[in-house]
Amino acid sequence: MTELTLSNLAATAVPADAVVIGLAKGESGPVIAPGSPAAAAVDAAFDGGLAATLSTLGAKGDEEEITKVPAPDGLPVPLVVAVGLGAAPESGADFRPETLRRAAGVAARALSGSEHAAFALPVGGAEGIAPVAEGALLGAYAFTAFRGRSFNGADSGPLARVTLLDADAGDAAHAAAAERALVLAEEVGRTRDLVNTPPNALTPAGFASLVAAAAAEYGVEVSVLDEEELTAGGYGGLMGVGQGSAAPPRLVRIGYAPDPGGAPTLALVGKGITYDSGGISLKPAGHNETMKCDMSGAAAVLGTVLAAARLGLPVNVTGWLALAENMPSGSAVRPGDVLTMYSGKTVEVLNTDAEGRLVMADALTRACEEAPDALVDVATLTGAMVLALGKRTFGVLGNDDAFRDLVHETAGQAGEQSWPMPMPVELADGLKSSVADLSNMGERMGGGLTAGLFLKEFVADGVRWAHLDIAGPAFNEGGPFGYTPKGGTGSAVRTLVRLAERAGAGELAG
Repeated sequence: MTELTLSNLAATAVPADAVVIGLAKGESGPVIAPGSPAAAAVDAAFDGGLAATLSTLGAKGDEEEITKVPAPDGLPVPLVVAVGLGAAPESGADFRPETLRRAAGVAARALSGSEHAAFALPVGGAEGIAPVAEGALLGAYAFTAFRGRSFNGADSGPLARVTLLDADAGDAAHAAAAERALVLAEEVGRTRDLVNTPPNALTPAGFASLVAAAAAEYGVEVSVLDEEELTAGGYGGLMGVGQGSAAPPRLVRIGYAPDPGGAPTLALVGKGITYDSGGISLKPAGHNETMKCDMSGAAAVLGTVLAAARLGLPVNVTGWLALAENMPSGSAVRPGDVLTMYSGKTVEVLNTDAEGRLVMADALTRACEEAPDALVDVATLTGAMVLALGKRTFGVLGNDDAFRDLVHETAGQAGEQSWPMPMPVELADGLKSSVADLSNMGERMGGGLTAGLFLKEFVADGVRWAHLDIAGPAFNEGGPFGYTPKGGTGSAVRTLVRLAERAGAGELAG
């Protein structure tokens, strides 16, 4: 993981491979972004002509624009990297946190292969440290665990060290903000690594073993139900989905409880389909290649619980990871089969590729038995949500509009894109079955909303619940952007950690 330090040294006194400064769009051309004494010192080394030099090279100050220029004498670095921040804010105002987060991320990516970079972006107060630190650390990410012996990672490895130039680096609040950013980035990185791991190296049992090892490292409780215990316990959803695979399912509970009797409890449920072939309802060609990412929700839940423990948040957080592999075989569940779920409800399986809701249903029921103050599930659940919101925004549904909106607001605070979605009651008619209590498929139109209605059937009365469908942003099949890499993104971790912080502060009461 990339090393992070704060320094109150001048930009002219920190040796590094590069120094990163912000460039804003002014009325008559690019200007050095205001708010950073360190960047002003870099400009002084250019005799006040850095913006003009960058403009000559074609820089405009557009958001995420990168321009590199050799450093002059007087700077202890060979390279200056200017990253665009967009329009300069009004006098006295700060740049948006997400603008700084993305700028730091794209700069870190541009310095891939470098050992050390000093960031002279306008951090402002302690609240400005977090987005710059998060962006730089999240941007400095690479997944190389499965590179062969011939791979030379020296030229393409992530930026190894980040120094944030901050005049108030010795302030306790600034140090705390940096430490939070480091923990958050490390747990997002853990989540990305899991999502990027090929399915032959991450079976349900293997995933459960990794959870147990991580929990032991941070003193978090963990328990695992194997296939025999799931069968005996009546977990028909998990066993039904997993019965076609040679790698049997698991239900993992991971719990961080600093104050079991007094602190509020936030329960998290994550979809953990370690590989989704679609089962008997096999996915068409072109849709299988990225299905290792169908466990992104479970990975996000794991990262969140560990982050809460590492940050010492005053909230009890339980995570439920519903782990299974959905494969076609002679023993696989068939369209038309009826499963008896852990709740006792029966479900007619009309499409075996609508499997995520089946494993989630069992986990939701089990989580509700502990009567949490709030319950959130996160899943790469439906392609319909991608059609509705695109590839960078996740949908938020819930049985309580106020709680749903609070989760959406929390995502905005964390810098993640989300949108509140309705659950029209008329769509529930499509889930009726002639032979069972429910079917696992409803109308094609509004499929993401129907999936939410299905999950709602397994949430206990009186439990406030929200559902995050992260099918769009969980896995980036295109090129990297901002602090987001190609492949697993770690979607929802930052939102859920922020929600846990708000729960610990008593902001979820109601």
